[in-house]
Amino acid sequence: MTNETERKSPPQRIGLFGGTGFVGSYMVDALIANDFHPVLLVREGSEQRIDQRDRCTIVIGEIGDGNAVRRVVEDCDGLIYNIGILRESPSRGITYERLHVEGACRTMDAATVAGVRRFLLMSANGVKADGTGYQRTKLRAERYLQNLDLDWTIFRPSVLFGNPRGRMEFATQLSTEIIDSPLPAPLFHAGLLPLDAGQFRMSPVHVNDVAAVFVKALQDPQTIGQILHLGGPETLSWREILTRLAEVKGRTKLMLPVPALGVTAAAALLDRFEHFPITRDQIRMLLEGNVCAPDELKKLGIEPKAFSTEALQYLDQTPGDRAAS
Repeated sequence: MTNETERKSPPQRIGLFGGTGFVGSYMVDALIANDFHPVLLVREGSEQRIDQRDRCTIVIGEIGDGNAVRRVVEDCDGLIYNIGILRESPSRGITYERLHVEGACRTMDAATVAGVRRFLLMSANGVKADGTGYQRTKLRAERYLQNLDLDWTIFRPSVLFGNPRGRMEFATQLSTEIIDSPLPAPLFHAGLLPLDAGQFRMSPVHVNDVAAVFVKALQDPQTIGQILHLGGPETLSWREILTRLAEVKGRTKLMLPVPALGVTAAAALLDRFEHFPITRDQIRMLLEGNVCAPDELKKLGIEPKAFSTEALQYLDQTPGDRAAS
């Protein structure tokens, strides 16, 4: 086992899997700002998605390529696995099993063989064995990691928001697909009667805060063996979230109750087509809510940003302006 003296020396070269996506781009910036050197696994042709690539080591390859994974892991002092998807596309080989489980476990095994002890895993709030495919596979990766002799930390954030930088992001997607639509905003409810329409709740957490807590964990040995739940300072209902997004756009949005049963039935027929906007699993997870407290961010010295109209001003920018900022 690593002794306490060794643990207190923060790692310098950090292997990052999932560094070109929304959260990953902020992780790269946070690592560099704190004098770490990111080593990124990047699919061929995606190099331009890394803004500070001159300050990174880039390994071209796929998460399914064991040799590419090993090239990232070698000579690293710590690893972050941040690959995740919210929706599958089996025809393109994009599945929960392949990315959440097989890719994560392949990386953990490579860390064990290479002797890289520090391992940070991005999971999700609400994972459970009897949940959706997304929730089940995230949990399986957690359990695999917990059974290895590694210095691990697991992160379970609520929904993340922040400038998307040209990528998919929670608030931008809702703003585009619901607030900007001429149709009324849907207030989903589980039963036949709309008594609880739009009342399921979330704790939106800013992407900068999540990136910051990963870096803090690399420097704090007390986070080893911990599962950290990451929530923003406010718990908001679906209705309140949509209202706040509309306020940013200077609008008053009509909202109407929509029974989830009908949407789920439609999704059962159509969610295998990527153009259909929502899947059965996404509806189920929405109705469950996604709530957790900001306490663990605060314990690490991070004062979490609120899901405020000020913090959401990027929604009023053009896509080009968002990508540039």
